[in-house]
Amino acid sequence: MSDPRESVGVGPWEGPPPEGDHYDPELLREGDRRNVEDRYRYWRHEAIVADLDRHRHPLHVAVENWEHDFNIGSVIRTANAFNVAAFHIVGRRRWNRRGAMVTDRYLHEHHHPDIASLRAYARDHDLHIVAVDNVAGSVPIEHTTLPRNAVFLFGGEGPGLTPEARESAELCVHITQFGSTRSINAGAAAAIAVHTWALQHVHGWRLPEE
Repeated sequence: MSDPRESVGVGPWEGPPPEGDHYDPELLREGDRRNVEDRYRYWRHEAIVADLDRHRHPLHVAVENWEHDFNIGSVIRTANAFNVAAFHIVGRRRWNRRGAMVTDRYLHEHHHPDIASLRAYARDHDLHIVAVDNVAGSVPIEHTTLPRNAVFLFGGEGPGLTPEARESAELCVHITQFGSTRSINAGAAAAIAVHTWALQHVHGWRLPEE
């Protein structure tokens, strides 16, 4: 019986080896089974990160980590998919990386012991903190012009953002829903929010004038 993992990625390189120090000799010899786009097949990890660094967007993603939430990994995986500048963990340094599926290795990670530390980082790097939470006073993200240089701040599954986190944000947005549940999965919320930012600042989509 064949190993199902053999169908993932590509096998050993066939033919004369390609030129360039960005290629990993071991991957060329053994095959590349990583979860990377085809353009990065057989590349060294450091070379992939260096190439991503040349094209990163000025968006950061931050997550409060007070309950070791499994959904943090999903948020980070979304951050990788949109090639954000960095992700930030606020609270406990250790977080559940399983849901990230190793995508965190291609991002820059920062840890902040509390919200005050994240706020100081944002101030020093001219970033606007945008809280994403379905609370009173928030505005619908789909009708809001988002700052380009921003930190999207997400809370834990269930409790959402802490009061201190919401108070630290310059803007608080929510995702309009139409069903019976009060909130959606934090990973799903991150995907929607970051994609909305990309529509405005990568694809040039503009809100219609009222």
